[in-house]
Amino acid sequence: MTIRILAAAAVLTVLGMSGMSAAESAGRAPKPRPASEILADFARGQDPFQWMEEVEGKEAIAWVESQNARSLKELEADPRYKPLYEAGLEIVNDRARIPTGTLDKGWVYNFWQDARHVRGLWRRARLESYVTDTPQWETLIDVDALAAKEGKNWVWRGANCLEPEDRLCMVTLSDGGKDAATLREYDRDAGAFVENGFVLPAAKSSLAWVDRDHVLVGTDWGDGEVTTSGYSASLRIWKRGTPLASARKVAAIGKEETGIWAGSLEDSDGSRALLAIARNTFFTTTYRVIDAAGTARALPLPPKSSAVGLHQGWLVITLEQDWAETGFKQGDLVASPFASLKAGNVGQTELILRPGPRDSISGVSLTKAGIVITRSVNVRDKAAIATRNPAGGWAMRDLQLPASGSIGIFGAGSTETQIFANFQDYLTPSSVYLIDVATGASRKIKSLAPKFNADGLVVEQHEAVSRDGTKIPYFLVRRGDVIPDGTMPTLLYAYGGFQISQGPGYSALNGKLWLERGGAYVVANIRGGGEFGPAWHQSGLKQNRQRIYDDFIAVGEDLIKRKVTSPKHLGIMGGSNGGLLMGVMLTQRPELWNAVVVQVPLLDMIRYHKLLAGASWVDEYGDPDIPAERAFLEQVSPYQNLEGGKAYPTPFFVTSTKDDRVHPGHARKMAAKMEALGLPFYYYENTDGGHAAAANLKETARRRALETIYLMQRLGLK
Repeated sequence: MTIRILAAAAVLTVLGMSGMSAAESAGRAPKPRPASEILADFARGQDPFQWMEEVEGKEAIAWVESQNARSLKELEADPRYKPLYEAGLEIVNDRARIPTGTLDKGWVYNFWQDARHVRGLWRRARLESYVTDTPQWETLIDVDALAAKEGKNWVWRGANCLEPEDRLCMVTLSDGGKDAATLREYDRDAGAFVENGFVLPAAKSSLAWVDRDHVLVGTDWGDGEVTTSGYSASLRIWKRGTPLASARKVAAIGKEETGIWAGSLEDSDGSRALLAIARNTFFTTTYRVIDAAGTARALPLPPKSSAVGLHQGWLVITLEQDWAETGFKQGDLVASPFASLKAGNVGQTELILRPGPRDSISGVSLTKAGIVITRSVNVRDKAAIATRNPAGGWAMRDLQLPASGSIGIFGAGSTETQIFANFQDYLTPSSVYLIDVATGASRKIKSLAPKFNADGLVVEQHEAVSRDGTKIPYFLVRRGDVIPDGTMPTLLYAYGGFQISQGPGYSALNGKLWLERGGAYVVANIRGGGEFGPAWHQSGLKQNRQRIYDDFIAVGEDLIKRKVTSPKHLGIMGGSNGGLLMGVMLTQRPELWNAVVVQVPLLDMIRYHKLLAGASWVDEYGDPDIPAERAFLEQVSPYQNLEGGKAYPTPFFVTSTKDDRVHPGHARKMAAKMEALGLPFYYYENTDGGHAAAANLKETARRRALETIYLMQRLGLK
């Protein structure tokens, strides 16, 4: 990796409890009340279910357990559930998977889970062994054995090793899948944790190695120095053998900013630079270089830009806004001499690549021999290598890889000359290519056999027209021998936020449990994502977010117009930000769908910024404490806009008690309000699993089987 950051996504904040009674704040649920009284509370701006925000509150957990029992009893009673679960479990436990990982000095490092190793193995193999059909793996850490030995529910979150020896590593382990995690120093050669080594207690921390005896750390320092978003507000250099509290502060931000992270840049010659990465807001960043004396100096980069890493003395940068001082544009990939940037000079910045109007740069990976770039062209990837000409400027040459799906680059290392590329699409399982970046030569080294029967399935790309005239692409996977007559059970999926793209991908679970049984699957590339660059994302921020919702509605209506399906047979699914999308679709257009799977969602958009990492997302959604932004949020917030006496499809809420990023209170409160209004719903809250809602493979198979049974029942799939 070129930028090394060891960080959890967010840190647990103190829940805002204003407006709660003493009984509620103590975790005791109020007595049941008539629906009219509950709706009157909402009309007065009060929240009668705020007591459910106490994550481990006795009454809240009792409610969760009762809803789990009710929903599981109904869904698991379907005779199709057990075969679906067993089919899903066979897929997730299948050892015939491609082990991906990082390439470092002739070793391939991989994290692996299967039926025998539910929590997983951190392991490595020599490259010459990895490319064979039977790699010889060396286990570094057996997480199952470690969890059993220590009596912990450990979930692997990665390792960060000190270059160039890579012997000492900071290993990140989460209890039950939370973002908050413990960091512990591990000696890879000795195969053991370092006695009296560096240890960071459970928090949402970041760490970068300075040298063998010093680390740069951002964490919850225990003295209130965290931001309102729950991230660290300062970075400190911690010396081996001294108390954490004695660490020397080298960089800090205001508590109203999002957070600050430790990182490092590694160049192709092995040299490194220490970084303080300050998120002033969720989408604006200040990069500071920390010198040997511990002084932090800001780089003169535009706030909406990302420093990808160093390549032969050049800092590679993606632009999310125009860079007026250089003349380069939003969406460009550029490079600037690092030494000049540190001196405050941006005049030598050069353009590497400028995408077209329906293109975007989807990935940049740095190697010693060149920069590997993946570019999305109308939501299908292409890959190329960029190298700098001796006379100036950058030369591009295409990589010979399939071009009908998604290309994922992995194994990148700034000092390496080889790299891996993974190709897949909706009907083609993963294949891995080994690329010699110096020559551009590539060869397929691994490929998976199909995990479901794709005979007769076709992939189509269509466009819907949104309310404002914008063309919204979407992929449709369906049986090609069925004449569309409006009766095809169809699942429509989207995310629509944070500049995250949804490219073609092979899902064995989706294929086996849904497509193989005759269901159709649709992925909508709505605004808010990154399919067409930063502008595609930024056009749906804050008060413009209704555009994203209109895009999704347009795709649903287009499917009906094409007679692919009809409201009776159309279901929708989304998670996290996509869970918010599902909540909005449930309340804005309930007549358009017959099933709504709402996964780990945001739903209360008036209080979201007071819950867990919510304050960090105000740049995406808007700030409820700003009147103009609150007014829009009140119009779209699913929790507030759920009405009594209105017909809704029966939704299925899925969340996790251990999710310390998106608070489980969102799903709890929405479901509780439906219950109070006499509206039907299903609810399942996994007690482990973090934001992924699944801490192990068995739970993944169970959740997918439950969701599929629900969809089959609602949409008429046999």
